[in-house]
Amino acid sequence: MTTSPAWALPRVLRDRNAALYLAGVVVSGFGTSALWLVSGVWVKDLTGSDGLAALCMLAMWAPTLAGPLLGTLADRTRRKPLLIGANLLLAALLLTLFTVDSPDRLWLLFAVLFVYGAAGVVHDAAESALVASAVPAPLLGDFNGLRMTASEGMKLLAPLAGAGVYAAYGGASVALLDSVTFVLATGLYACLRVRESRPEQPKGGWRAQTAEGARFLWTHPGLRPLVLAGGTTMLCAGLNGAMLYAVIDGLGHAPAYAGVLYAVQGAGSVVIGLLSGPALRRLGERRFAAYGIALTAVAAGLRAIPSDAVALACGAASGVGLPCVLIAALTAVQRETPDALLGRTAATANTLVFTPNVIGLAAGAALVELLDLRLVLPVLGLVWLLTALPLLQSAASPSRTATRSPSDANPA
Repeated sequence: MTTSPAWALPRVLRDRNAALYLAGVVVSGFGTSALWLVSGVWVKDLTGSDGLAALCMLAMWAPTLAGPLLGTLADRTRRKPLLIGANLLLAALLLTLFTVDSPDRLWLLFAVLFVYGAAGVVHDAAESALVASAVPAPLLGDFNGLRMTASEGMKLLAPLAGAGVYAAYGGASVALLDSVTFVLATGLYACLRVRESRPEQPKGGWRAQTAEGARFLWTHPGLRPLVLAGGTTMLCAGLNGAMLYAVIDGLGHAPAYAGVLYAVQGAGSVVIGLLSGPALRRLGERRFAAYGIALTAVAAGLRAIPSDAVALACGAASGVGLPCVLIAALTAVQRETPDALLGRTAATANTLVFTPNVIGLAAGAALVELLDLRLVLPVLGLVWLLTALPLLQSAASPSRTATRSPSDANPA
């Protein structure tokens, strides 16, 4: 049995757990996106340093490297209380930022952002595991697509709202706003109806438990190629992203034009979030991911053409294509991983997929200074395109995928 694409969206919203969870994603995502922008601006205003401002993102991203270890926590306790506890911890912690009013108190901001990132890793691991049991399997693909839409929509709206609050009331007020969103999200998560048994006593120490998730990913013939393709895609995405301002220079625009390109890309991601459930049912995870990678690769190569129309079209195409492999990989992890391993396996997959993005950004920042953009982007597009080939060579047929699971989708 499969879910009709025409009725997928209302069916997701009619499901109580799915609707509550999506509402929680919207609320907490709004606060996170607002703080993401404002933290760097806050540091820049206090110190005048671009380097210190950039450290805000590093502080939030660094805990991702410990994803496999932090994700183990989601398999040692019940996931719903863990989600609620992580939200309340961050809500309380953000209030300490009211004391940050001078450069010598910035250490507290960086410490909070680091804990924010670590709690986010645990939150994502617990969320991936809880969603797999709280949302009916036939709705998983459509649910994860809508989750992508909600997350991207908040990235379009929240930074502007956060900037407005910051300009009027200061950085601490944005921290308060984020704290309130965590409290509201906690209330929504508390309303989820899901039965969780107490996890069995784990065997071995933390290291052995952490390695178990990585071992499961590596030995699973379906998950390994998807996660590797996701990591390679995000590496290329980092390289591509580092070229953004050089592309804008080639178009003859001011750096602020990046906002237009980001908005167009975000709109593309919103669209694919709505369509991913039906597309996954028709194509299967591997082909869905491969087609998305191919579309993004072509868009990256064409960015070398100095044309506003081409740049906007490529931005929209990247927004549509880039999330495909992320959605497919996480959905496959949710569907194929035993519940007892799901938290650490999902966290390991996130680390393997998203860490290369940081490496790509750093490498791209060096390449853009050394090489001609018109050479780098077409070569990058070609290399990126090759990433899709292994997924196409052994793609499962839609009928096989539908038999194994009525829906395949995924954070973001």
